[in-house]
Amino acid sequence: MKTITLGASGPQVSQFGIGAMSFAGIYGDATFAESHAVLDACRAAGATHIDTSNVYGMGRSEEIIGDWFKQRPGARADMVLATKAGIARGNERPRNNDPDYLEACLDESLTRLGVDHVDLFYIHRYDAAHSPEDVAGTLKRLIDAGKTRAVGFSEIAPSTLRRAWTECPIAAVQSEYSLSTRAPELGLSQACAELGTTLVAFSPVGRSFLTDAPFSHARAQSHAFLANNPRFMEPNYSANITATDRFRRLAADMELPAAALAIAWVISRGEHVLPIPGTKNTAHLAELLRGTEVTLTAEDLDRIEAVLPVGWAHGDRYSDVQWQGPERFS
Repeated sequence: MKTITLGASGPQVSQFGIGAMSFAGIYGDATFAESHAVLDACRAAGATHIDTSNVYGMGRSEEIIGDWFKQRPGARADMVLATKAGIARGNERPRNNDPDYLEACLDESLTRLGVDHVDLFYIHRYDAAHSPEDVAGTLKRLIDAGKTRAVGFSEIAPSTLRRAWTECPIAAVQSEYSLSTRAPELGLSQACAELGTTLVAFSPVGRSFLTDAPFSHARAQSHAFLANNPRFMEPNYSANITATDRFRRLAADMELPAAALAIAWVISRGEHVLPIPGTKNTAHLAELLRGTEVTLTAEDLDRIEAVLPVGWAHGDRYSDVQWQGPERFS
């Protein structure tokens, strides 16, 4: 498994991580046993990065990971662990970056995870009630307190990253990035590369569209997030299936699972890019991991671009409600 440096001067981390929202998130919950099997397979493959959040299952994802660490002595030392805070569920204020709130959330996460620190702590959603510089100052104090080794932001604009960097090195920025969502190429990926910040790509297989078994329309409608997501609503859903059928045929021609080809493409975007797909199924994980073994040639990239050119996806990646929190930029 190829490794990269997390941030400008952080630990070595595999250029592939597991997004633990799938253990307890918008696509339903996994059992402790299913989740532990995925984590075991990641560890065996040399995938050393685990990404979670305090809001995934309202702490359940962190509890699952904490139980895995407890049952496997030595596993914590092998892994680079990240969690997030800043979304205030069930609160009139949906985003909260107040210093006391963030530290309290992190303390609760540490308890659920059964650790005394994490390797990376993110602002899950930036709260514009504070300046980027002030939030970065809060994050620096958490580093100084020994509760996290590095810090990051999720779903921010390049300008916010640059401002935050003036107060504290930002090791990672998390953003949706895949063949179906290429907005990070409009300045965010470039800013990350310039500053030495790792771009952590979530949903790198397009919320299943870039796999051999995309969610059926019926299944998508059974999940509240997807049921209201423009790309999974008709007529966009059918158009997106038709478009990605071309990608599935290309992957088959290259003798690869579609998910592997999608992961290989994200990795090809640069040494600073780290995909974190999520799954609760070890067979699907094996397909995803296969992508780390593939080095795409210029010809391969041209073939991919021909079947899924920039802007192919039908529908915005979020609805108006889902856009409340992430920063737009162009």
